[in-house]
Amino acid sequence: MSRDKQKKFVELAELRVNSAIKSIQLIGNLSNKRNYVYSDEQANKILAVLDSELKELRAKFKTASKTNNRFKL
Repeated sequence: MSRDKQKKFVELAELRVNSAIKSIQLIGNLSNKRNYVYSDEQANKILAVLDSELKELRAKFKTASKTNNRFKL
């Protein structure tokens, strides 16, 4: 059972992380001033929300790893 969960985790992680990378790259394309006009405020909002989501993601993985720890003597 555990092996199946590990396999599923790897499968989904690869798909989702690669999708996220592609999306971030596409957002990065918006920085091209030849094609788009935007304010510093708009750019900062985009960066802030992405930073916030990454912070939440880190916290989720940190919390998940802490709950798996068991005390042993």
